Amino acid sequence: MSTMKQWIVEGKDKDFDGLVYQDAPVPRVGESEVLVKLQAVSLNYRDLVIPKGKYLLPCNFPIVPASDGAGEVVEVGSNVTEFKKGDKVATLFNQGHQYGEIDIPATHTSLGGEINGALREYGVFNEKGLVKAARNLTPQENSTLSCAALTSWNALYGLKPLKPGQTVLVQGTGGVSIFGLQFAKAAGATVIATTSSDQKGEKLKKLGADHVINYKTDPNWGETARKLTPDSVGVDHIIEVGGPGTMRQSFNCIKYEGVISVIGFLAGVKAQDQPAILDTLSNLCIVRGVYVGSKALMQEMIRAIEANDIHPVVDEKVFTLAQARKAYEYMWAQKHFGKLTIKIN
Repeated sequence: MSTMKQWIVEGKDKDFDGLVYQDAPVPRVGESEVLVKLQAVSLNYRDLVIPKGKYLLPCNFPIVPASDGAGEVVEVGSNVTEFKKGDKVATLFNQGHQYGEIDIPATHTSLGGEINGALREYGVFNEKGLVKAARNLTPQENSTLSCAALTSWNALYGLKPLKPGQTVLVQGTGGVSIFGLQFAKAAGATVIATTSSDQKGEKLKKLGADHVINYKTDPNWGETARKLTPDSVGVDHIIEVGGPGTMRQSFNCIKYEGVISVIGFLAGVKAQDQPAILDTLSNLCIVRGVYVGSKALMQEMIRAIEANDIHPVVDEKVFTLAQARKAYEYMWAQKHFGKLTIKIN
C-alpha cells in the first residue's frame, strides 16, 4: 500500500472547516523509526481548540492532528531495538520527554501540535516516541492513554505521590478527571467529584466516587468539599481542569501542603474571581502546571493499569476515520462521557 487516508488541520482560526480529509503517501521508515498501522485514536479538548485558534501553545500548520493513538507495528528501522513487527503500541504525547522533568526542547515535540499526530491510517514515529500498549486493553482503550491518562497519573504521582487514605477531588466528567478518579480509587483514596449534572453524578458514583457535588446547585462547592474531609482539613490532591473559573473554589478546599494540579481552562481564562499568587501562601499549598508526562511515567502508569485491570471509560459513540469532523463536533457539543474514540483499522 503506497497511499493512505489522513486528516490535516490547515491552520488556526478556521474552526472545524479547517479539518481536511486527504490522500497521502505512507511514510517511509528511517533507521531509528517504527511504522505503525494505527487502529484507534482518541480526542482531547486540545484537539478541538487547535483549529479554533484557542490553543495556548505553539503549533505547526498544516499538521496531522491528535496526540493519542494506538496500533500495531508493521515495520522497524535497522537501529530499532525496543520494538518488533506485531507489537501493540501507544503513542507518547511529547516525543522528546523520556524521563524526569520536562525541558524546553521536549515541549516542542508534541504530537498533533508540532509533530504530525495519529489521525491517519499509518504513522512513522521514532522508537523513543512509543510505548508498549497495556496488555489488558483493546486498541480503542489504549488510544486514550497518551494525554488524559498520563496527565492524571502525573498529577497524582509526578511530584508528591498520592498515598492510601488521602482525598482527591476531580472536576467534571472529562477524560482527565475520570482517569484521576480511577487511579485514586485503585490507590485506596477517597474521591470527591464535581459535576453540573445529576445524571452524570450517578455515573461518577458507579465509577467509585465517594461524594458527588453538583456545582450548578452548590456554587460554593469548595467549602462543601472541605467539610467532607476528615476533621474538615481539606483535600490532598485536586485535579484542576476548570482553570481561573474554578481556582477560587479549589483554594477553598485544598489542605495545607496539598497539591492543585492545573490541567486546563474549561471554565474560561478571564474569570474575574481569579485568585492571586499570594493565595498559595495563605493556603500553604502547591499549585502546579502539568504538561502530560514522560515515557518512563507512562510505562509506570501502564504497569499499574495492567496490575489493577483498570479500563478507561470510553463513550459509547464510536466514529470512523472518515467521520472525524463529526467526532470533533460531537465532542464540542459535550455529548460525550469519558473518552471519545475514532476507530481506524
